[in-house]
Amino acid sequence: MRTNRFLVGAAALVLALNSAGAGLAKDKKAETKADNPAVTFNKNPYPSTYRPYPGQPVLITGATVFDGKGGRIDGGAVLLKDGKVVGVGGSLADLAVPADAVRIDGTGKFVTPGIIDAHSHLGVYPSPGVQAHSDGNEATAPTTAEVWAEHSVWPQDPGFSRALANGGVTSLQVLPGSANLMGGRSAVLKNVYARTVQGMKFPGAPYGLKMACGENPKRVYGGKGRMPSTRMGNFAVNRATWIKAQEYRRKRDAGKLETRDLAMETLAGVLDGEILIQNHCYRADEMALVLDMAKEFGYKVSAFHHAVEAYKIGDLLKQNGVCSAVWADWWGFKMESLDAIPENAGILYKAGACVVIHSDDANGIQRLNQEAAKAQGDARRAGIDIPDAEVIRWLTLNPAKAIGVDQQTGSLEAGKMADVVLWNANPLSTYARPEKVWIDGALLFDAADPKRRPVSDFELGQSGEGDVK
Repeated sequence: MRTNRFLVGAAALVLALNSAGAGLAKDKKAETKADNPAVTFNKNPYPSTYRPYPGQPVLITGATVFDGKGGRIDGGAVLLKDGKVVGVGGSLADLAVPADAVRIDGTGKFVTPGIIDAHSHLGVYPSPGVQAHSDGNEATAPTTAEVWAEHSVWPQDPGFSRALANGGVTSLQVLPGSANLMGGRSAVLKNVYARTVQGMKFPGAPYGLKMACGENPKRVYGGKGRMPSTRMGNFAVNRATWIKAQEYRRKRDAGKLETRDLAMETLAGVLDGEILIQNHCYRADEMALVLDMAKEFGYKVSAFHHAVEAYKIGDLLKQNGVCSAVWADWWGFKMESLDAIPENAGILYKAGACVVIHSDDANGIQRLNQEAAKAQGDARRAGIDIPDAEVIRWLTLNPAKAIGVDQQTGSLEAGKMADVVLWNANPLSTYARPEKVWIDGALLFDAADPKRRPVSDFELGQSGEGDVK
């Protein structure tokens, strides 16, 4: 058989050209990669510009001191200087008091660390509560890990000053709402007056990722005719999203990202251990499933929020080092809250688990001390006696732990931020009110001084504020 040498030669030429083209394409790809290195980005493009207000040395003597970590000192002394707690003791001999310190007689009064709310929506659902101010839920997709609560926070929300003056709240975590399985990043704030949210951001605080179980996401999205519409749908969407996050993280670590994905950046931050999971979850069985899912994908749950059935799995929560941010006695407002009991916090405490009293409410944040006292009373009636000093921990060091700032605040220890409340009575009394509140050693509220009772511009002239005639 004769061979058509022309066709063979033409085929060889095409093959050669194709090979050369592939080589050129390969070289061009390499050149493009060299010109466009792996995507990099600033993990914190909106840094805190928080600067403490100026203060002066303060010595409080003769007060009952709850140190926030379970300790009580009767007739104790607390020294604040340069924005820090310098010392806490039973006598002045234990403290080196500066000559220019302001001395406050605390006889008959009580001192605690500043109150911390681990679950607030101040600023994202500010007062007045109108639709134009409803900025807490980006209810447009089941997972919106790309949104950040700080981009909705209105710093002039009157709720901030109310929480300071009525509740002694010095720090708080502002969370997105719970319509979504993954609702976005939280913002941890110092409760100070500022023009911008950056001026309130707690320096060095980690972000949280708000997640939600149960009825909320399945109702919101099932009602739109899309997944999830069931609890199994909730977990399926979560798991599929975490799989994407793992792949994104692998590409990032290998330097192979070609574009940014804001949602995946947040989830990769969770997998890196830099962003804390704050999980809205009511039922005990779902909390247990979430803990399994966390093990599957290699992240840790910092706190379950609301957690009305946490009492059923106190041992499991203790074993996994998870806090429960709970109400004293909210129940019955939807099916998954029907098995709530007022002894929830007490049973968790008895199990050795981390208990946090939270608000989730613009009024409740002003009365967290009373909510904690209610939970203490319900526990006592069930035969669980919890000392006052331990209950104070539910409002101070434990929420600080849940949001990742317990090394900076939450207890009265030398070197920590001077976030302090002087109460006119035992803070677990119905009649107790903050008398003075310091944040980083600056006196930001004083019930006896109208100039230290600042309010938002949006409520000037209200009864009882300033020198209104």
